[in-house]
Amino acid sequence: MEAGDCIFCNIVNGRTDTVLEMESDDFAIFKDIKPAAQHHYLIVPKEHYDSLKTLNKSHIKMVSLMEEEMKNFFVSKGISTADALYGFHFPPFISVKHLHMHGIAPRSQMPFVSRMMFRPSTAWFKTAQDALAYLRTKAV
Repeated sequence: MEAGDCIFCNIVNGRTDTVLEMESDDFAIFKDIKPAAQHHYLIVPKEHYDSLKTLNKSHIKMVSLMEEEMKNFFVSKGISTADALYGFHFPPFISVKHLHMHGIAPRSQMPFVSRMMFRPSTAWFKTAQDALAYLRTKAV
């Protein structure tokens, strides 16, 4: 996919009005446009990857850092990590073909439909830990 065609590439490169809540050399965090709870953010790598399915064992560190940075961001905003959910939708159940991890809190206050959309360890949604386990099985 060309970077100009990817909305998340455009966001992380400052070509939209989206506010970046946090930015590092490798990632950006911004609010989800359809929040599933009071706090719903996405962490997106600046380098374009279509999805979790296109990654392999060599990306384990990146996915671990995505989770760590999202948790650190929550702590910096005073958002409890005790009732939070971190994870990825798995193709074909993705709306944007650019790897992104959801950080959602409080998980316990998600409406029913959101609980189904972000149900951990399903065919359509993988927690960060599920994602890491999946990547460990993929060749480099």
